[in-house]
Amino acid sequence: MSVQDDPLERLSSHELHDLAVSHAKRHLNVRFFWELLRILPAAEAAAGELDEANADIQTISGHVDDVTDAGKGEVAEQLRPFYLEYLRQHGVAPR
Repeated sequence: MSVQDDPLERLSSHELHDLAVSHAKRHLNVRFFWELLRILPAAEAAAGELDEANADIQTISGHVDDVTDAGKGEVAEQLRPFYLEYLRQHGVAPR
């Protein structure tokens, strides 16, 4: 299947985030959330959110709200490959 034929590629990064988080919550996939929290500071830094990235590195409590924030703006764009990989590995398609 080419990238153009992949229905996931047609989704916005925000939609990919919501789909991946929803799937992970339904299946109690702790590994997904752990990996998201692990890579999130790098995505925030790449998106220019250096203060947010630094805060996340300093404290785990900052990560709770970050799961939601990971679906917004440039951070979501930086995490797009992560969401696509997760959704493809689990055979998730848009509705």
